Amino acid sequence: MKKRMTLACILLTAIPALTNAQGTANDMETDFGSRLSATLDKKISKGFHWFAEGEIRASDNFTDLGRYQAGTGLTYKISPNFKIGAGYLFINKKNSSDIWKPRHRFYGDASVGFNSGNWRFSVKERLQYTHREVGNPYQSNPNSLTLKSRLKVSYKASSALTPYGYIEFRNVLNDPACSATWNTANQSYSDYSFEGYNDAYLNRVRGSLGVDWKLDKRNSIDFYLLGDYCYDKNIDTNAEGTKLKSLTYERTFKGWLGIGYKFSF
Repeated sequence: MKKRMTLACILLTAIPALTNAQGTANDMETDFGSRLSATLDKKISKGFHWFAEGEIRASDNFTDLGRYQAGTGLTYKISPNFKIGAGYLFINKKNSSDIWKPRHRFYGDASVGFNSGNWRFSVKERLQYTHREVGNPYQSNPNSLTLKSRLKVSYKASSALTPYGYIEFRNVLNDPACSATWNTANQSYSDYSFEGYNDAYLNRVRGSLGVDWKLDKRNSIDFYLLGDYCYDKNIDTNAEGTKLKSLTYERTFKGWLGIGYKFSF
């Protein structure tokens, strides 16, 4: 775990230095918001569960509804320490122009964990495929792939309360790649060429602290604080993909206050 965290710190420090030669890193923006979610979890057979979930998010310092989503999926616990799952999410999200942009996400994941007394340690890997409509395919990939890796620790404080914390890394696997020459004389790019969807980089580090409160056998509530540091590439080209207008990197930090309800039956 220490090696993974050290690597993440090195990458976060190195990314601006590596990318400034290719573009401009904008000043970091901050935002705070809330997340409200609900989940139904149905046991089909031993170790095999179906779930349905929904979530709404308010951003812009809690003032604006910026995203809602709903999905369903299956999980299977192969052993007490190994679980797999797959699911689908419909996501509707506002862009910077306040236009709602729907997207469809499919994912599969696997997690391993072990207990040590009242402590539990786990690692989860999730591969996501997201389809969305894009106006210019040279600027963003309509079929993006990302890999999320999460390290989590929880403590069974009582039969009802389980505090936890985790850190998560998200890697973009197929962003648009390009080459171009920056001309300092006229402050513009030349010799631009699109090189396909093969750019991969770490673009988010997320950390969370929370507590899961089991009200009874069927009902539980999750309270948490979450922080996101994101680093996203923003390419602006003409519609024909023959000219690069700008290449910038957006840095944002978002803080979230979240409440999740779960009903198991």
